[in-house]
Amino acid sequence: QVQLVESGGGLVQAGGSLTLSCAASGFAFSRYAMGWFRQGPGMEREFVAAISRNGGNTYSAASVKDRFTISRDNARNTVYLQMNSLKPEDTAVYYCAASARGSWYSDSLQDFDSWGQGTQVTVSS
Repeated sequence: QVQLVESGGGLVQAGGSLTLSCAASGFAFSRYAMGWFRQGPGMEREFVAAISRNGGNTYSAASVKDRFTISRDNARNTVYLQMNSLKPEDTAVYYCAASARGSWYSDSLQDFDSWGQGTQVTVSS
């Protein structure tokens, strides 16, 4: 079955960097668009970034556009989120998601079919 496993979260000071990874299995990874979402304390889950099947197109939320970079390695069935210049407001559980429709241009949770369990990112001030 589809499995998405996030890793790389942790505690970092404001201004620091982290790279999240999401290892995928159980499906044809290269046929899916992939995305990252996050859910802060007491908040709804929100879109962070997405990438097309071949990695040629990306789409990011305005709040992270100049700081976070999404990428993928189809040979390793892995998608990454490089996060730089982290801010306390980036504190959240970060989730990896897969879209069979290939919706790399969408920020809607409904366009993503499968989800990982999440990894905690905490940014201290």
